[in-house]
Amino acid sequence: MAIIQPVILAGGTGSRLWPLSRELYPKQLLNLVGDQSLLQATFARVLALEGIAPPMLVVGEEHRFIARAQVDALHCRHDVPILLEPMGRNTAPAIAAAAYYSRKIHAEPVILLVLPADHLVQKGETFARAVLEAAALAESGRLVTFGVQPTTPETGYGYIQQGEGNSVKSFVEKPDLATAKGYLASGDYFWNSGMFAFSNEVLLAQMAVHCPAICEAMEQAVQQGISDGTFFRLASASMAACPSDSIDYALLEKSEQVAVVPADLGWSDIGSWQALWEVADKDANGNVASGDVILEDVTNCLIRSEHNLVAAVGLTDTMVIETSDAVLVAPMSRSQDVKKVVERLKRDNRDQFRIHQTVFRPWGSYTILEEQEKFKIKRITVLPKVKLSLQMHHHRSEHWVVVKGTARVTCGDKVFLVLENQSTYIPCGERHRLENPGVIPLELIEVQNGSYLGEDDIVRFDDDFGRQG
Repeated sequence: MAIIQPVILAGGTGSRLWPLSRELYPKQLLNLVGDQSLLQATFARVLALEGIAPPMLVVGEEHRFIARAQVDALHCRHDVPILLEPMGRNTAPAIAAAAYYSRKIHAEPVILLVLPADHLVQKGETFARAVLEAAALAESGRLVTFGVQPTTPETGYGYIQQGEGNSVKSFVEKPDLATAKGYLASGDYFWNSGMFAFSNEVLLAQMAVHCPAICEAMEQAVQQGISDGTFFRLASASMAACPSDSIDYALLEKSEQVAVVPADLGWSDIGSWQALWEVADKDANGNVASGDVILEDVTNCLIRSEHNLVAAVGLTDTMVIETSDAVLVAPMSRSQDVKKVVERLKRDNRDQFRIHQTVFRPWGSYTILEEQEKFKIKRITVLPKVKLSLQMHHHRSEHWVVVKGTARVTCGDKVFLVLENQSTYIPCGERHRLENPGVIPLELIEVQNGSYLGEDDIVRFDDDFGRQG
């Protein structure tokens, strides 16, 4: 059998899991079930398979360092190729990019095993058997999709109708409840999982027939892409010209070579808070609670605290999600409508749709403690042996107070150490750099003053992480 090349798609924002999932920290990076993120759980699942190539990750530019850190935390024995998308163009372009890139790193055709990074699969052995079955079909020239055995008349999923053998009779969009009940009773309809297997050569040949514009644009995006350390950057201009479409619409619903492998995988896309409640462990009253939570006469609820005490009394079928800068309260049955809140936040240009108060960077993280018109207070954590970019601000000055560890500071022509309980001042317009020379995390309080305090007021002169600004 040909080599299996896992391709893990880590785009998307998971807007229906707001306020925990944000544009810059989406659901695939969150620990929602267990002590690993969904991305890490997906990697661990494919690393347990035998006879596979190192997994390939396709991720958005803004998530590259967090994704890289999460993959590194798994201590994978092999280098993991990471393809960077300069912009989102849905699954068909992402998969085409992975197929063209696989030609660069493999001399022979491979079977691409395409998996979303943000889905839950609880039955690992069943998944491994389904992969082998799908790979055999893919090697025979089929475009294979994994169909999940439905357990409820779910109206939030697309369905696949199975024909004779492994053939696909039809793809069906999200049905109403009565139709979904009919699908469940029939026995030949399966949830469309968004997991696929196909030969890279068969895939590209079929895409050239059914969606040639995507095929051409992504071939150029790979040909004109550049390596950047552990990353491979797809060419921005080519990808910008590429149509945005899902692999289902662009190809699978048009091709005559599609097959389905039905499997009971213990699968969920965790696409909403209700979906998370359904798969999570519950107490005797049917509640899923995490964090600092007190419940009194509460049943069948999802209560999650990230920072503050949350007390709930007399609730039924309700979700309460608390983060440092937002609280969501809604009936569980309205969990799909959380996306409407995110759309309003985005339309009003509010930060709560995009970032948390704690923002992760390749060098560590910062937490916004307070922000007013002309000042902002942050808690900054810098990882050991790491330094920020050499930079300058046009509109703000900064005061740094070290509370833990030792800072090496560059300010103009001077380089000096700042110890615990010491401080320094960075004037507006001065070139400066912050570095942690020690072996423990450096923590400091930064007070910014100025007429404009946006994160885009950074001019970088040198950066270890290849960032520009």
